[in-house]
Amino acid sequence: MTKAFAADALDVRTFAKSATTLATLDDRVADCRACPRLVEWREQVATDKRRSFADERYWGRPVPGFGEAKPAILIVGLAPAAHGGNRTGRVFTGDRSGDWLFASLHRVGLANQATAVSVDDGLTLHRTRILAAVRCAPPANKPTTTERDTCAPWFDRELELIRPNLEVVVALGAFAWAAVLSALERAGAKIPSPRPKFGHAARHEIDGLAVIGCFHPSQQNTFTGRLTESMLDEIFRQAAHLTGLINDGREE
Repeated sequence: MTKAFAADALDVRTFAKSATTLATLDDRVADCRACPRLVEWREQVATDKRRSFADERYWGRPVPGFGEAKPAILIVGLAPAAHGGNRTGRVFTGDRSGDWLFASLHRVGLANQATAVSVDDGLTLHRTRILAAVRCAPPANKPTTTERDTCAPWFDRELELIRPNLEVVVALGAFAWAAVLSALERAGAKIPSPRPKFGHAARHEIDGLAVIGCFHPSQQNTFTGRLTESMLDEIFRQAAHLTGLINDGREE
């Protein structure tokens, strides 16, 4: 391969498809420069830092997936936070959404600790992996449809690499839900008609996977009470139960 990084949508497809391991894929994701608007934004944020992080060196690059290489559970978010994953280099790390997410995973038994502050904080996940549908922090947390589509091959290849062990996908929010369904469809899965709609605790069996919807643990949802700790815990408890990681006596 002559190019050192993906510079456009065609490169992304080529680099993603030819990645034979997650480690290779993660390295290629982290070097991607295919979306000019996102590259400019993520690097600007890394220079014009939030005052509370002024002394830190920002990652300022695309954020790869995080967790086990052979997960039973995949959690999909929208995109890294400007001063979260874009700062720390790990998805959902160093922001309020991540505080909620990892605390819940810890309570359920899917994470070894309740906090995520940096890539070297000792956090590990149990049979679980997390990724963002769009790997760069977007302005106003809103990627364009072109950016979404350009980034999709990274998701497609990661899903393909982890698919043999995967049993449950949890989609955090409507954007992630749509991204999951589209990725499964591109992989050859038959999507039910009418197309399943996102909703908290919505669950559909697709191509042997349980796809579960969950409100995103954003401050907009957690501050207003739209999403509570018990609601979030129940989603991950259900996922863990479906994969046999916990046995809480419930029946399906």
